[in-house]
Amino acid sequence: MQRWTSVVGAPQLARQLASQQQRPPRPGDRRLPAYRALADGIRLLVLEGRVPVAARLPAERELASAISVSRTTVAAAYEALRAEGFLESRRGAGSWTAVPPGNPLPARGLEPLPPESLGTLIDLGTAALNAPEPWVTRAVQGALGDLPPYATTHGDYPAGLPALRATIARRYTELGVPTMPEQVMVTTGAMGAIDAICHLFAGRGERVAVESPSYANILQLIREAGARLVPVAMGKGVTGWEMERWRQVLRESAPRLAYVVADFHNPTGALADEERRRLLVDAARAAGTVVVADETMRELRLDEDVELPRPMCAFDPAGSSVITVGSASKAFWAGMRIGWVRAAPEIIRSLVAARAYADLGTPVLEQLAVAWLMDTGEWEDAVAWRRAQARENRDALVAAVRRELPSWEFTVPAGGLTLWVRAGGLSGSRIAVAGERVGVRVASGPRFGVDGAFEGYVRLPFTVGGALAEEAASRLADAVRLVETGAPLGVEATRAFVA
Repeated sequence: MQRWTSVVGAPQLARQLASQQQRPPRPGDRRLPAYRALADGIRLLVLEGRVPVAARLPAERELASAISVSRTTVAAAYEALRAEGFLESRRGAGSWTAVPPGNPLPARGLEPLPPESLGTLIDLGTAALNAPEPWVTRAVQGALGDLPPYATTHGDYPAGLPALRATIARRYTELGVPTMPEQVMVTTGAMGAIDAICHLFAGRGERVAVESPSYANILQLIREAGARLVPVAMGKGVTGWEMERWRQVLRESAPRLAYVVADFHNPTGALADEERRRLLVDAARAAGTVVVADETMRELRLDEDVELPRPMCAFDPAGSSVITVGSASKAFWAGMRIGWVRAAPEIIRSLVAARAYADLGTPVLEQLAVAWLMDTGEWEDAVAWRRAQARENRDALVAAVRRELPSWEFTVPAGGLTLWVRAGGLSGSRIAVAGERVGVRVASGPRFGVDGAFEGYVRLPFTVGGALAEEAASRLADAVRLVETGAPLGVEATRAFVA
């Protein structure tokens, strides 16, 4: 039985090994044997997610030729990786990357912060902002005015309120993608939308291609649906995708779904350009893969000089190859719990039919509130306020982290709510545990990878600004000092992290 889900060619692996930033030698450092340096380089690529887990590596002779070392050196490096649990092999099937059992993947996203901790713990674990007022109050008051006709009904609308479906369809049409209300289903948040899509398309054992890294809660949702994750490493820079990797995975793994966040990607903040969107849709269509495009961050453009590409569905307006997921949670307020799906009418009908065995529908009052916002123009005002808030928080957090933690590396995103940070060669998991001790909560990199990748990263959302951002960065620096000194972090803290 095949154990690998993607392939890394010798030239590609050679380029990635050459691009690794090497720490300058320190006095007293001894030179590593060539095989050990090669094994460490491959292990680091796996832990950072640049080489996916379950990726078949080149044959020993091919890699030796590509990096100009002896085959014996490569064989010894592979053997060291097997001994450490980072490589598995079988005669006739080759060798593929793995993560040893001692590197467990956290099973869930971060738990909500307990109320008693609000005054003492700075929460950088959740990428969501407080409610935008006065727009929440206005929206609820407007919804109450529109409620009486619906109060005379049973209140179950599995496809969503007709008025809100029509409003969402109109907004896509105004973006240049003609859309009928029959192409829209309203859901209980984006998570509810993607859960319904996974159950319809990706049953147990089906493959789902995902960006690596990707949104932690969606990765766990897909796992729990029984599907098999196929990670596709993100490229460097602000455009995110490397199309050759995507073509290879789609061609060789033929996943049933591909989940992507093209607009201010969570966690990296990358924005895929229009050409990459078109190429991905074309490649997915050729492979028989349905693209699930998560647009929950799309309206959070923080830099005005950045031009938004057309949405993914512009390259498949019929909605048979691209299923779009939107939400009010990030651009407006997570407490509203309103999401939606845009797809072909037959897909919407199937999703609605399956909903009879799930949640039956989305709360009416919240749907009326979002419809009121969008129909009155208040939505645009609230989102503009949200952008200004997130921009101010981003700039304050970036400045504070650069001052307190100058060895941390990141690219400042032009939008979204998250900063993806390489933590100066330290373990993101240990920083997260130490952070709880010094009063700052942060999500470690492995939550956003497949099977323990991205150990050297943390995600910092733009949820605090001003003096609180400065204090958060100061506490993170304290956490780093705890990790660097090797201080014991405590069994209970570790359990809390991996729960």
